[in-house]
Amino acid sequence: MDARPVGDGLGELFARPDRFTVLTELVPWRGTLADDAGARARAFAADLRGLPGVDAVSVTDGAGGRLALSAETVAADLAAAGQRVLVHVTCRDRNRNELAALGWRLGGAGLTDILVLSGDYPREGYLGVARPVFDLDSVSLLQLYSTLGRTGAGADLLARPPARDVHRDVAELAAAGSARGPHQAVPLHLGAAVNPFKTLARDAVPQYLKLELKARAGARFAITQSGYDARKLHELIRVVADRGLSLRLLQSVFVLSAGSARAFRAGRIPGVDVSDELLAVAERQSASHDKGRAFFLELAAKQLLVARGLGYVGAVLSGLSRAEDVGRVLDLAAAHDPADWRALLPDVSWSRPGSFWLYPPDPATGLTGSEPADWPAPRRRPLPYLVGRWAHRGFTPGSPWSAALRRVVDSTEGRPAGRALHIVEQAIKLPLYDCRDCGDCSLPDIAFLCPESQCVKSQRNGPCGGSLDGECEVPGRDCMWARAYDRFAADGTAASMLDRPVAVQDNALRRTSAWANALAGRDLHGRRRATPDPAPAPAPVPATIPAPAPPVAEFVPRS
Repeated sequence: MDARPVGDGLGELFARPDRFTVLTELVPWRGTLADDAGARARAFAADLRGLPGVDAVSVTDGAGGRLALSAETVAADLAAAGQRVLVHVTCRDRNRNELAALGWRLGGAGLTDILVLSGDYPREGYLGVARPVFDLDSVSLLQLYSTLGRTGAGADLLARPPARDVHRDVAELAAAGSARGPHQAVPLHLGAAVNPFKTLARDAVPQYLKLELKARAGARFAITQSGYDARKLHELIRVVADRGLSLRLLQSVFVLSAGSARAFRAGRIPGVDVSDELLAVAERQSASHDKGRAFFLELAAKQLLVARGLGYVGAVLSGLSRAEDVGRVLDLAAAHDPADWRALLPDVSWSRPGSFWLYPPDPATGLTGSEPADWPAPRRRPLPYLVGRWAHRGFTPGSPWSAALRRVVDSTEGRPAGRALHIVEQAIKLPLYDCRDCGDCSLPDIAFLCPESQCVKSQRNGPCGGSLDGECEVPGRDCMWARAYDRFAADGTAASMLDRPVAVQDNALRRTSAWANALAGRDLHGRRRATPDPAPAPAPVPATIPAPAPPVAEFVPRS
């Protein structure tokens, strides 16, 4: 792969206070670079290169869980042609070794602007639906890619030996490999996704807390899910400031049509929603001679103006496949006075009735106020949660029980009595928690809900953005993290539910006793105590609410 992006990277563009950065989304197709679909997409990208005001192309990675040409291949081709590229990397189809190798390939090719995502659940594949691979999630992948950007301290995360003694030969090989010295640093400019357009507290609060964990893991910018509510956008600005996060924010602006509005309202696109009121407007506009195209392009232009006024450093335009439509949106935005963005707020504020808000409204602007509102606190605490919380004390170092339990485990490990103890463990945990015997237990981190059985993506570090009203993006399932929020909220600890190091499972512990591993310090909790996860280098971003951008002659700075 031989691709080098031209000019400043996106990090440099985001840092310029006089600039609002515009990216246009390109969705890879099924097939090769040379086929008809590839020719159309590459022609679209070529037209964008000549379009003033478009700074980069954002290349998706299996959006919607659908099969497509790899984002890496498309991004490399565009960069080789002189296009600045933001490449998406999802965890869904790759294990951690392939993700590390992909990071090296992208960094080595100069494709250093990366949006890190867990990925949508797969919907198709060869002769059936593909098996999902979520060896890592977006948070742990951010930590991994931050590690690629360092040498020395922290780089050993890439060569940690397996925790089980029975893998001593593998451990010795890993140690021999790491003894060759630290890898060469591949600094990557990492971004994350966040979905502020949630209507329930049990969906919204974990989203914000996970964003904080992503920032600690190495994210330097965040792009919102597509949405149509300016007050939610402003709430995200307030959260980032109040939590002291070093993040620059971009809005994802999907240009609607009546058909896409119906799909969003029906929940067919994970994490994207429109209100009934906006859907009704879309249906009315579809009856016009242009099927509402002019209205929806104008709506997108207003979204760009409001995002810029709120303090977002840029936006990603999606839902378009013709450069002339992208240019039309930019021209419509440029026709407005940027200083008048507040007058456009009613046109881009489509809240769903009954939405949860972290902050009460500001009566003067209709945006968020300055003081946080009270979080709702459910009172129901299920019996498995109470049992697990009580029993977990025995596995906590320094507790009265832990020393005695450790002696029992040490005396039985590797013997028939140890296997019998493992059977007893499963006899208790299977009916209570639907335990899948991973051996590296995250139950205490997730309010005693098992990520292996309760989450289709096995998310150990917070929710993905695909839930809708507490339901998983896979229909018929409750979101595990929404349920965890309810349990933590009942204890008054929801605000700190993700205030912990990144959780990464060691697959070498599968089908072994999680009790024994916890007491011996082999599980993720023991690894945290032995080798704290390295913190990423601080980013030079002020943790304050950005002031509205000053008026400029043109809304979109010319490249």
